[in-house]
Amino acid sequence: MKTFATLINALDSTNKTNLKLEALMHFLAEAEEGDKMWLLALFTGKRPKRNVNTALMRQWAMEIAGIPEWLFLESYSSVGDLGETISLILPAPEQYTERSLSEWMQQIATLDKATEAEKKTFVTEAWRSLTHTERFIFNKLLGGSFRLGVSAQTLINALARYYNMEANAVTHSIMGDWQMDAVTFDELVQGAYTDTQLSKPYPFCLAYPLEKEPEELGPVQDWQVEYKWDGIRGQLIRRNDEVFIWSRGEELITEQFPEIKAALLQWPVNVVLDGELLVFKDGQVLNFSALQQRLNRKNISAKMLQELPVVCFVYDLLELDGKDLRNLPIKERRSMLEELLRQYAGGPLMLCHTIAAVDWEALKSIRQESRSVNSEGLMLKHKDSPYHTGRKKGDWWKWKIDPYTIDAVLIYAQKGSGRRSAYYTDYTFAVRKGDELVSIAKAYSGLTDKEIQEVNRYINQHAIEKFGPVRTVKPELVFEIAFEGISFSNRHKSGVALRFPRIARWRKDKTAAEIDDIEEIKKMIR
Repeated sequence: MKTFATLINALDSTNKTNLKLEALMHFLAEAEEGDKMWLLALFTGKRPKRNVNTALMRQWAMEIAGIPEWLFLESYSSVGDLGETISLILPAPEQYTERSLSEWMQQIATLDKATEAEKKTFVTEAWRSLTHTERFIFNKLLGGSFRLGVSAQTLINALARYYNMEANAVTHSIMGDWQMDAVTFDELVQGAYTDTQLSKPYPFCLAYPLEKEPEELGPVQDWQVEYKWDGIRGQLIRRNDEVFIWSRGEELITEQFPEIKAALLQWPVNVVLDGELLVFKDGQVLNFSALQQRLNRKNISAKMLQELPVVCFVYDLLELDGKDLRNLPIKERRSMLEELLRQYAGGPLMLCHTIAAVDWEALKSIRQESRSVNSEGLMLKHKDSPYHTGRKKGDWWKWKIDPYTIDAVLIYAQKGSGRRSAYYTDYTFAVRKGDELVSIAKAYSGLTDKEIQEVNRYINQHAIEKFGPVRTVKPELVFEIAFEGISFSNRHKSGVALRFPRIARWRKDKTAAEIDDIEEIKKMIR
């Protein structure tokens, strides 16, 4: 654990990419095989489920520290993170136990069958034998919520540099449905299992936001234009009579979309397709909120299949009968895709249509009206572009329409975590409903460091009530909230849910009397 703790401390202590790379390189050189495997497992989402209730952890920590609940809650409110709070309130370790990360993870995994008493003994003995930093990491691992303080690309670059490989080759090697006890770290990273995994997806080709005038891209005829849909991006893989569906977040979601799986099994060819999973009913794409009802379910009922039918708008062909097509220009891949779908398409597999326009002005008009078909804007893909690994500026652009915005007032605040644990940075906003305020969204981003400090001072001076780490704030600060979509929701007091809300700007020019009314906001829903 000591080597892993050193890595985590180094990653959290700097924002400089080069220093993060150095820390990762040092870990790769020093750590044992099992710990390096767990680094990859944690990075790719292969975490053990939570086997210890956090309420029990809190109770045990208060017993050991000998403090009352109110003092624990005050500490939690100040720190902003449960795992770190527990690690801080516990007394100094009575002894030190040296175990590797992999040894700790193996023991944590066995807790699913342990009694509460056995769990308490294991956890409290661990706390008594770990340093503060190692306790914090242990608590996060125990809760199943551990996050590495490093971007995906930085980790990929460190692995590529360590093994003297191309970064895109490393990305492809570590994706997929690999199991820790069936691979070795060196062979996994160096691609020994790449060709043997039927389920293995390709790294997704990603687009940059278009932040310049489209005319600067050259003739509009050089670009393949599609609607940008708000669904789940997925790779559909059919190899050797098996079908696998991967989300962009590298989650295997095949069983959540049985109609897509069944349709692809009817194809007589092996393919890898890239497309967007959407609820499509009566010839229309429905809001993302409809698709959300289909997600993360173990069983999809016949009623749900009928009421929320999912299709895949297919927009790229990456592999055909075992041949990797990604280096071909998209205009060639598109031609091959169109021929495939002419032969085999039907039901939920649909060709994503391209948009023709005589010039950029005409395309601007089409983009402006894209919400009428529940689209977020347009995708621009240069017709000569290959299917890149990750992002490569210049070939693919997402040209989104301007977000929706409303004016809302701050009513609740909570301190952040990590570097923001000293400041109130988690905000809840409300709008009017007659003479009362109803909460409508939480937002965490959009303010500068200077503005965060200013809001923090206001909250400290104008907090009305406190509920654990949450502060009720005098409703005076007005903010413009931007969001990508809106839908009706029974789970929110306001009756609506916002998609991707964030703070657009602080409206110091407005008072709480000028915020938006919920009935007017509901008129945005199509």
